[in-house]
Amino acid sequence: MAWWRQRTERGVAPWVRTRLRTAPGAAVAFAVLVLVTAFLAAALPRALDAYETKGLRQEIAGAPPAATSVELSAPQPGLEIAQATREKAVRPPALAAVRRAALARLPAPLRADTTESAYGVRTSKSLVGLNPWLPVIDAPPRFTLAAQSELAAHSTVRGGRLPTAAGEVTADTRKVEAAVTEATARTLRLRVGSVIDVDGFGGAPLVVRITGIVEPRHPRGAYWSAEPVLRTPGLAADPSLPPQFYWEAGLLLAPGAAPVLLGSQGQPELYWRFAPATERLTAQDVPGLVSRIASLEGGPELLRMREVAGSTAAVATDLETVVGSYTTTRAAITPVVAVGAFGIGALAAVVLVMAGGLVAVRRASELALLRARGGSLRGIAGRLLAETAVVAVPAAAAGLLLAVLTVDEARLLPAVLGASAVALLACAVLPVRAVVAHRRPRAHAERDDLAQARPGRRRTVAELTVLVLAVGSVVALRRRGASSSGDLLVSAAPVLVGLIAALVLVRLYPLPLRWAARPAARGRGVVGFLSLARAGRSSTVGVALPLLALLLALTTAAFGGSVLAGVSDARDRAALLATGADARIAGPGEATPLPAGVAGAVRKVAGVRAVTAVRIERTAELTSGGAGAKEGLTLIGVEPVSYARLARQTGLGAFPADVLQPKGTKSAESGGVLNAVASPGLAERLGRAPRRIASLAGDITVRIAAVRSRTPAAPGADFLLVDAAGLTHSAPTTLLATGAALDAPALRTAVRGAGKGLTVTLRGEERATLSDAPLQAGAERIYTTAALAGAGYAVLALLLSLLQSAPERAALLARLRTMGLTPRQGRRLLSLDALPQALLAASGGMLAGWATVRLLAPGIDLERLALATAAGRVPVVGASLRTDVWSLLLPAAGTVLLAWAVAVAQAWWAGRRTSITELRTGGMP
Repeated sequence: MAWWRQRTERGVAPWVRTRLRTAPGAAVAFAVLVLVTAFLAAALPRALDAYETKGLRQEIAGAPPAATSVELSAPQPGLEIAQATREKAVRPPALAAVRRAALARLPAPLRADTTESAYGVRTSKSLVGLNPWLPVIDAPPRFTLAAQSELAAHSTVRGGRLPTAAGEVTADTRKVEAAVTEATARTLRLRVGSVIDVDGFGGAPLVVRITGIVEPRHPRGAYWSAEPVLRTPGLAADPSLPPQFYWEAGLLLAPGAAPVLLGSQGQPELYWRFAPATERLTAQDVPGLVSRIASLEGGPELLRMREVAGSTAAVATDLETVVGSYTTTRAAITPVVAVGAFGIGALAAVVLVMAGGLVAVRRASELALLRARGGSLRGIAGRLLAETAVVAVPAAAAGLLLAVLTVDEARLLPAVLGASAVALLACAVLPVRAVVAHRRPRAHAERDDLAQARPGRRRTVAELTVLVLAVGSVVALRRRGASSSGDLLVSAAPVLVGLIAALVLVRLYPLPLRWAARPAARGRGVVGFLSLARAGRSSTVGVALPLLALLLALTTAAFGGSVLAGVSDARDRAALLATGADARIAGPGEATPLPAGVAGAVRKVAGVRAVTAVRIERTAELTSGGAGAKEGLTLIGVEPVSYARLARQTGLGAFPADVLQPKGTKSAESGGVLNAVASPGLAERLGRAPRRIASLAGDITVRIAAVRSRTPAAPGADFLLVDAAGLTHSAPTTLLATGAALDAPALRTAVRGAGKGLTVTLRGEERATLSDAPLQAGAERIYTTAALAGAGYAVLALLLSLLQSAPERAALLARLRTMGLTPRQGRRLLSLDALPQALLAASGGMLAGWATVRLLAPGIDLERLALATAAGRVPVVGASLRTDVWSLLLPAAGTVLLAWAVAVAQAWWAGRRTSITELRTGGMP
């Protein structure tokens, strides 16, 4: 009868219930292990989905609405159409009907946020304001007229009232009402009741009366920011030479006044703008989203839109560019994260195998007896599978449920597959180990001494196969980098390196034991000889699996720690490059001299150690050849001693102060040549001959004395450093302050009190902003979790290894105590018994971790993992993997200390028990 249909006779307890009652503690411990492992296996893919989805949503939300909005537009109705029909097509009911139809035709996963969407009619070409009282820069201001929907829902009236369309407005109407924002009113000196004459309406201008001044409720939302000129006036320039600058602003007409724009020369157009809704968008929607956007812009979806908006309608958006930037960052981060995830997954699998192996070793005599009495392999495996499944399956289900409750907004299927794989492995380990070990009945257990073992041909072939895979993965990673998403061989490189290290160490492990056993045998003490003899009698499997688990754990910890250290270094470097010091104080654009007394006020702030004043001229020019052409550069005037000290402290282009202060040279004031420190690109342009530089600080002649790639005052630009004493106007425009514990509020208060319009940029705040991006923060959390989980599994692997041989060591200690072994000698014996394997794992783990980082470092670029994409950020060179010493030493030292502590604890506990308890019949295998 099949094992799953077996029935017990009356009075005979069922197998599974009997086994669980016999060892409830082991069953609970195994259930906890399966639960934690299943939770990690299910939570990892959900965490990946969650942070990728959050990153996508923040990428879209953080981009300018003008780039993310999807705009359906159509030109004004053709002149061949009757005037009344043209006017009817731009009135609110017709536009609203098109909007409803277009919303229904938006292809999934693209969805619209109707609260920030808008539609209406506008002039695509701005029109000139004719009133002489309007502010003029080089030319009169221009206005964009827009009859946009739902103005009342998106603004608060601060003066007057909202515009209305009195009567029926037509294309021939020449008087309308409009509203403007507070920013527009302030800049163009408008108020309620102002009348603006707008040119471009045939013979007579359009008279626009301002009836209200409004404040946007959500100025950064798509309603106001998709076309920023309606919210805030801006400077514009015509293409003439020299360019003529003028103000450009928006006038908000009533929706019912839209027909009046048909009589303008401003190229009126109809538009329906849809702000993307991101609350239901997920990372898995990205391919479909990009495809649908492309179809909207020039494919079948555009034809569907033209069915409702007209045959000449067009769809425009830069949303695919925003999503493409996110996709590029995710593609760079995911393979690096996969390397860490693969390592912790392999480690968890080894620990599960060890847990099943511990049970198999403990029950070896029982299973051998069953085989000797006629038990079939199928029957034994079925019973073991049943008793394991009763514990493992509910534990894995609980781990899956916990992962689903802990991490939301993620797919369920990958989590189910991960938890199912854990349950399958947990259920299969014990039956498989039992079937392999008891293929044939054995009268007695065969010794498998590690010191005397001779590897067979199969083992040699298997080890060579793994070696080839490891070498191939490392070579692939070094050549291609970690950019091949889904390449499991590349992701498994650290694991395979750790596996090779384990195989090599198992091969070499007997050698030092044999060498050390000979002098120990000739010595007078018994403890050293017994400990080495015990280590040599360990089975190959009993050493290989724990050693593999510890090496994988230490390699994963070293790799994860190195990744985190590299990320931290890159962010520290990026923050330093953004500020040049611990704090940077400057005026608008770093172009105007600082008020007197600012430097003194900053020096008095608590935590400020030194303040360096510099003058930065970003409009300096190099006179080229005889043609009189000018080439732009950044000129920096500094006080040589203090600035050289700052450059040395920050590590940004350190140079000796006397480079800028050569002895015996003629001063610049008397027509001498100034020594200069230049960036490589600028030094190549200038050459070694003296060159003339024109700037607002004064015209000077310079000679390149040194070349540096970076400098604190301008880390990301081509620069030219000179002694400020040689400049005609040397008043500083920027202060660079250093200090380990700057009081940020006090610093800002001091700067505000010293002058207006000054900005304070702190290195610490810049550093904090680099950790906010969801993609980078999520990947960093996964690596931190992997490192912590690796440490936990390493501890568990060590404990399982010691527990496997604990009964044997306890019985040995009891026998030796009857022969006169003292408690102190017993503690030394168990300590020395546990240390060889722990020392082997610690030393091998450090070497494997170091080798893994050194081998894989050229193929992994951590810049995108460390830094979010930001326009204007100075690029960080060298954001690559580096060896973190603490990630190598601390886990290795912890392994040795834990092994020693467990051995001492076992010796203490064994000393409290009587020898009779340990030496009862059957107590010694």
